Amino acid sequence: MGIQIREGKKSDLPRALELIRELAEFEKAPHEVTNTVQQMEEDGFGASPIYGFFVAENEKEIVGLSLFYWRYSTWKGKRLYLEDIIVTEKERNQGIGKLLFDRTLLHALESNCTGMMWQVLEWNKPAINFYKKYQAKLDSEWVNCSLEKKQMEERVKK
Repeated sequence: MGIQIREGKKSDLPRALELIRELAEFEKAPHEVTNTVQQMEEDGFGASPIYGFFVAENEKEIVGLSLFYWRYSTWKGKRLYLEDIIVTEKERNQGIGKLLFDRTLLHALESNCTGMMWQVLEWNKPAINFYKKYQAKLDSEWVNCSLEKKQMEERVKK
């Protein structure tokens, strides 16, 4: 297969954003991507980095990535949050996602995390089946919540 998993570098960010856009297409939400390479550079390589990532690379290009950050659970302590694992469509079903997931698991252990968390869309059956192979707990009780910047600004003005 010739796939190498390595830590992401600043120079990988343009390709990382391409993969993020590809994932957004797959998840039927391409209009939701507002991130930029410049923002990713500041957030990941600035004075206080808030995320990290690994890339899967073949001889020619980056074909996948795993992007993560740390969160803190009042019940469990330090946790690694896996934001996304992305493998470009033409390279799927070759074990690249497993390589990225396993490297991310190892990083969580090396970082002294008490566990790893992530989300998966309920209709993404291939991903759900993949996570079941790891005996992951799939929890349907919690409701995802979010506010966008515009909503927060409007609320603060009141």
